[in-house]
Amino acid sequence: MQAADILLKSNHIFTGKEDSPQPGFVAIKGNKIAAVGEDDGNEYIGEDTRVFDLGNQVICPGFVDAHCFFTGHLLTLAGTDLHTCTTEQEVLEKISSLQSTLKPGQPLLARGLKADFTALTTEELDRAFPTLPVILFHEGGESCYMNTAAKDTYQFTPDTCWSESYWKLLKYILNEKEFSVPNFKEYLKLMNARGITSVKEMGYDDFYGFTDVLKELEEQNALTLRVHFMSQPVGAPMNLEYGKRMRHMFTGPFVHFSGYNQMTDGSISQLEGDMKEPYLCADTCCVKDIDWNTLRSDALAADAENFRFSLHAQGDGAIGKTVDIFEDCKKGADGKLVNRHAITDLECSDPADLERMGQLGITAEVYPQIMAIADRESKLSMIQEKIGEERGKHYWNRRKMVDSGVVVSCATDLPLVYDDIPESIYHSVGGRFPEGGEPFNTENTLTVGELLRAWTYGGQYNLGCEKELGTLEAGKLADIAVLDADVFHTPMEQIREVKVAMTIVDGKIVYQK
Repeated sequence: MQAADILLKSNHIFTGKEDSPQPGFVAIKGNKIAAVGEDDGNEYIGEDTRVFDLGNQVICPGFVDAHCFFTGHLLTLAGTDLHTCTTEQEVLEKISSLQSTLKPGQPLLARGLKADFTALTTEELDRAFPTLPVILFHEGGESCYMNTAAKDTYQFTPDTCWSESYWKLLKYILNEKEFSVPNFKEYLKLMNARGITSVKEMGYDDFYGFTDVLKELEEQNALTLRVHFMSQPVGAPMNLEYGKRMRHMFTGPFVHFSGYNQMTDGSISQLEGDMKEPYLCADTCCVKDIDWNTLRSDALAADAENFRFSLHAQGDGAIGKTVDIFEDCKKGADGKLVNRHAITDLECSDPADLERMGQLGITAEVYPQIMAIADRESKLSMIQEKIGEERGKHYWNRRKMVDSGVVVSCATDLPLVYDDIPESIYHSVGGRFPEGGEPFNTENTLTVGELLRAWTYGGQYNLGCEKELGTLEAGKLADIAVLDADVFHTPMEQIREVKVAMTIVDGKIVYQK
């Protein structure tokens, strides 16, 4: 019996194969798990073995974020910080002082304006900066001030200030390699510190050349995160030839091309969620004009080339139509889809469509921390006004997904929220809004074990890697996360205090608290 390089001992080992933990050990040799057992594992200790006796800390497979945006995170770091500015004059003075630091062709970017800052106008920015593109983002990046030069250059406006619209700006920022590459390396550390070992990254169009960076970092063994990237067409139609090149280019252990993604509807609160029945406050099922024909043709074309496809759907109407699309994709003898197609978000669903998802083998990509950006009073008020209590019962119905045999994976839509597994337990197991109080739709919640399984096995299943990762078993790759408390028995009021204590990727400790 070979001595292990690392031996982890704990009273709570969550293997991902069952919904509850067990005491025992995990032995790691090289980049693989050598053994998992219920005793002390001392037979695996050698002269050079690093032994960690973790007590009541929980050992898990590494966590997977199945839908996130490094590019969105990068934008939150771009430009100077204006959060201390409270007046128009302060803002103009601060950004005016930056002009001399810009290279030719660079826009003037700033961020961090308070949400209630409304002092500027386009006309004022045009007077101060007649030719230099200027964009000043509010906190969160979903609203901004722009001058005319910026609108002409980047082809979006403050009224269309969301990532799919400002893709030209994201392309520019991503290609500023002196800025984007160091921040990507910091992004790896940030994710590792949260226990994340694999991600599915949304890369618009052809990821604007950032695939060369991924290739170089993989060849340098510099990645501490397994990156599965998707193409989301925004500036050009879906490009299957690009996907074929990427599939051929990335065959190593750390970077993979993961298919295509597209949006369907939008937020229910803005009447952009596609509902099966009209909204209570307006004579419409959706104010957005959704091109379902193109979405269908793209999904079927990708499926024909054995690419997976994910569609982002929030309303029960959009979810049902998305299931209809995937129902026409290739199926095996068991009636399940050949390719790992997925639906993202699934905010308010029809239980019958969740049953269809289970029958077809459609993966769910849910946002288990989404309640973190809401509060009980405003959310329930919105539901009451827009769709009513009866349809509101189907909000965030992860219970029905699991009961219908749907493989659930977890995502953040980062930078919408940042990965925090204990916080996700508070919201998706405890059913609490951030301020606490009475749980919401408790009949739709998961158990701790089910949610951890979604963060681990479910994510790796989503990525097609469940044979190598996602559970703690001998022979699998050693991607492991450790939580510093027993989340199975921690009171819900205290669960958000739990942190990640250690993260191991490919047998190497990449984060330790």
